[in-house]
Amino acid sequence: MTCVETAAPDAAPAHPGPGVQAIVELPDDAQFRAAVRDWLDRALRALAGADFGRAAMHEMRFRRRWEDHLCQAGWSGLGWPRRHGGKELSLPRQAIFHEEYARLQAPLPVNMIGHGIVGPTLLLYGSEEQKQRFLPPLLLNREVWCQGYSEPGAGSDLASLTTRAVRADRFYRLSGQKIWTSFANVADWCFVLARTDPAQKRHGGISVLLVDLRSPGVTVRPIRQITGEADYNEVFFDDVRVPAENLVGGENNGWGIAMAAAGFERGTYFAPRIVRLQAELEEFVRLAAATPFEGGRAVDHPSVREHLARLVVDVHALRLNVQEILHQATSGTPPGAEGSAVKLLWSETHQRLLDLAMDILGPHVQLGPQEPAAPREGRWQRDYLWTRAETILAGTSEIMRNIIAERALGLPR
Repeated sequence: MTCVETAAPDAAPAHPGPGVQAIVELPDDAQFRAAVRDWLDRALRALAGADFGRAAMHEMRFRRRWEDHLCQAGWSGLGWPRRHGGKELSLPRQAIFHEEYARLQAPLPVNMIGHGIVGPTLLLYGSEEQKQRFLPPLLLNREVWCQGYSEPGAGSDLASLTTRAVRADRFYRLSGQKIWTSFANVADWCFVLARTDPAQKRHGGISVLLVDLRSPGVTVRPIRQITGEADYNEVFFDDVRVPAENLVGGENNGWGIAMAAAGFERGTYFAPRIVRLQAELEEFVRLAAATPFEGGRAVDHPSVREHLARLVVDVHALRLNVQEILHQATSGTPPGAEGSAVKLLWSETHQRLLDLAMDILGPHVQLGPQEPAAPREGRWQRDYLWTRAETILAGTSEIMRNIIAERALGLPR
């Protein structure tokens, strides 16, 4: 495999204080919240060190160290069944964890595809052998996952994909190209959508394969983004041999599985991001209160207050929707069209929040990450640039509106 190598995560220091299992077993939600907050704060401080800048916490190397530490300490599979290594935390307690995580402004995980999409999909559709093989290392963050869906000619119209997998005895021979594959340059495995029966049209004849990215014939090429990062990648499969036991949910059943996975991506996968959006909104209010704007404070300007009111309402609506989706997921039901509504509202709300931040920052907009004089160490600017992709990734806003219209509202195609 050809890819950009990232330094292996350093060993994380042991966390002093109560262990995760003791925290999970606390009978009172208020005690649980306080213990989670204390654990996360202590762990992040210990891992980062006194001289480690907050902007540097969002760099790839530290993000991997931090996620490894969390998972190996036991903060993974929070809603998964205990028989598969999960914690079976209630919906309110999962929300508490994510709220405290977002409040701390801890780095976003690298293995979010694995924990948020692959794990829940395997729990629902995977064979017992696949669950036993892939879930334990995922819980410990020993294997990082990416998702092989979009292609150069099949993005929003995913059903037109041309990557093919041909059965040959005990293997599939996989050939094709994927693009915009997040974190493929650091991933170990890829959750790949491929056509296994070209005679079937559109949504038929598609299957899901679990592909080892260290296999001969796999090439990964990072794509430099407007932020200067290279989280997106092209992935090429040149006659890659994939064991037949890595087929998920049966041959030619991939479209339904992919839509369930997309539901997790647009719903439960975004749950932590909704909480983080709430924290960003609160942080923006503090910024607006401290920023001079047209002769007063930005937070007192009528136009800013009008936009803020709309943001507050939208974030509250998002939290209510995500609670319902998480409830469905913990009962074993994959999200439906409501996941598309969450994805759509989240991405457009996040863009409007960062647009508003750019409006009031004035000359500081020119200062990038880790500039000493930049508010929030330049992460307002970095996040603004990143949000340009958020109405495209996981399904464009146009596609989300079509799904909502057809599947939720029953409107004609």
